[in-house]
Amino acid sequence: MSPNHDLEMERKNIEKKSDSSVVASTFIKYAAYVIITFAILWFLANYVVPMF
Repeated sequence: MSPNHDLEMERKNIEKKSDSSVVASTFIKYAAYVIITFAILWFLANYVVPMF
């Protein structure tokens, strides 16, 4: 017998629950932030910087 024979084996099933709608809405939100940021930078580079 092994020394761990008397210990009760415990099995845990860890399930990662993720709601796909929450993940999708978060992705859309951050994608919008990135698009808006690049749009502002594009506007600055094309219209504001050439004025100087």
